[in-house]
Amino acid sequence: MSVVRHFVVAAGGTGGHMVPAHALAAELIRRGHRVALVTDERGARIPGLFDGVQTHVIPAGRLGRNPRQLWQALQAIRAGTAMSRRLYETFDPAAVVGFGGYPALPALRAAFKDRVPTVIHEQNAVLGRVNRLVAGKVGAIATAYPDVQRLNPKYAAKVHLVGNPVRDVVKEIREQPFPDISDDGIFRVLVTGGSQGASILSDVVPDGLALLPLTFRRRLQVTQQCRPEDIETVRSKYKVLGIPADLATYFTDLPERLAWAHLVIARAGASTIADLTVAGRPAILIPLPSAADDHQTANARELAAVGGARSIAQSRFTPFELAKQMQKLALDPKALLNAARRSFGVGRPNAAEDLADLVEGIGRQPLMDPIPVENLELRPLKGAFA
Repeated sequence: MSVVRHFVVAAGGTGGHMVPAHALAAELIRRGHRVALVTDERGARIPGLFDGVQTHVIPAGRLGRNPRQLWQALQAIRAGTAMSRRLYETFDPAAVVGFGGYPALPALRAAFKDRVPTVIHEQNAVLGRVNRLVAGKVGAIATAYPDVQRLNPKYAAKVHLVGNPVRDVVKEIREQPFPDISDDGIFRVLVTGGSQGASILSDVVPDGLALLPLTFRRRLQVTQQCRPEDIETVRSKYKVLGIPADLATYFTDLPERLAWAHLVIARAGASTIADLTVAGRPAILIPLPSAADDHQTANARELAAVGGARSIAQSRFTPFELAKQMQKLALDPKALLNAARRSFGVGRPNAAEDLADLVEGIGRQPLMDPIPVENLELRPLKGAFA
């Protein structure tokens, strides 16, 4: 027997923060609870997430070293904290869950002031700035990796490894067989730079594919996410090469495209890594060198270490290097399938359920009358590589 409670999820406006927050919200709603989202304007605009969920857009200052900008940021944080406290007066949350990003900070500060239980979730292999600021005060710290850099060892007692929650549609891929590979069949490549896109992929990938043997190049079918300013140049390159290519600045059906991809070329954002490992897809990863604390390199390390991906530093990511790594994987079906199995092996498909268990456990009981809901029986998934 369970009871309906209210939970607030707070996340910054990038896909890396918003997607796992959405997955947790979906799981809590599935269990009969009510959820409200606190985010910024960017987060509220991301399509396909939090449909029908009560959403509150608050100001969120970005802390920096410029004195004037710092003052403006502090004012925004104060305003966001006050707005969050007004929300809590009426919504009465059992717990507030922060997923990083600056909009999470005011929501968590308001929870500390109102003595609402708190949990933070870290998607990356390096603890993010906002999560570092609040780690000492929250009730629990959920992580996506067993080893998280910049996480103070004195907080070890409240750290819980749950993985990085993914959308249900990604979990469904885990049950499907790996796309068939044949010597003369289509070989599908998915190229994605994450929610922000990546011009380096537009610059290098078409030229790298041009260096592949003609017999293999004729089998290629590419789906590539491009920045708006790059898309026509990339389109013309693929047209000259005779490679069928579906290009867009954003794919709302990216999980479906992941399901039939044989190989993924991508940045190493937290959500990308989580999707790859839950789905069991091999990859060539190019970590974003300017990511805070170089966290994308850290994200890629586990998957590369087990053989599920090749990680290439952006400084070494040339057409020649890409063609070389693709031939090592793509031209050897056994190697490709082995990489897919190894990727599958480090996936954590039950992250949303495990995080929901943690949040329910730390959340205070509601003041309202209990409303019984059906218990959910969580069974281990049987996957294509099990």
